[in-house]
Amino acid sequence: MGYQAHLRVWRGDAEGGELRDFTVEANEGEVVLDIIHRLQATQCSDLAVRWNCKAGKCGSCSAEINGRPRLMCMTRMSIFEPDEVITVTPIRTFPVIKDLVTDVSYNYQKAREVPSFSPPKDLQPGEYRMQQQDVNRSQEFRKCIECFLCQNVCHVIRDHEDNKANFAGPRFLMRIAELEMHPLDSLEENTGADRTAVAQSDHGLGFCNITKCCTEVCPENIKITDNALIPMKERVVDRKYDPILRLLPWRKR
Repeated sequence: MGYQAHLRVWRGDAEGGELRDFTVEANEGEVVLDIIHRLQATQCSDLAVRWNCKAGKCGSCSAEINGRPRLMCMTRMSIFEPDEVITVTPIRTFPVIKDLVTDVSYNYQKAREVPSFSPPKDLQPGEYRMQQQDVNRSQEFRKCIECFLCQNVCHVIRDHEDNKANFAGPRFLMRIAELEMHPLDSLEENTGADRTAVAQSDHGLGFCNITKCCTEVCPENIKITDNALIPMKERVVDRKYDPILRLLPWRKR
């Protein structure tokens, strides 16, 4: 059975904007993105919204719904009361381009700064071998759809614009952790660069104070803090302060 949903949607651009009220038809089984599309089709043809798969796998339709960062395509209308006002605003950490679309190029810049996977030089393609337990360890991090909701809620960059130059954010610190855990990654042997040291010195791992807000909003339920960031922080401390590792550097790996 259909009903009239009450929406409050942010309209504007980089120069400024405001929340505007709309009434839009909603039907059983729909998600917030369906309602935004109907609003776009019937009342606001110039409404800017980014989306692609509508299946929770592309990460494009990130927004803040009633103040909580979510994917619009995975937020069912049934979680709201029919008479409830649903507020939809762009994710707050990144500059607005127009309406619900933000400029997330910061994230792609940080992605380019992460050293890529570096296999042993004497190992040829097709010769890679891993234990299943090593596959399982990093497989969780591969589920990331790069919706950047974790980046959006991280107060290190959300509340402090000047930190962006020196902090990669949870998504890319998790990427570094994933590579550092890979048994075939030989960046240190190949280049002399230690991933944990690079995470600390170049990507701002020390800024993270493990509030777990990134984990709370992850639509893939990746335990970013517990399984990636905290273990990497521990390894940074081990390498810097453990007297055995300082005396026997070959024990580091």
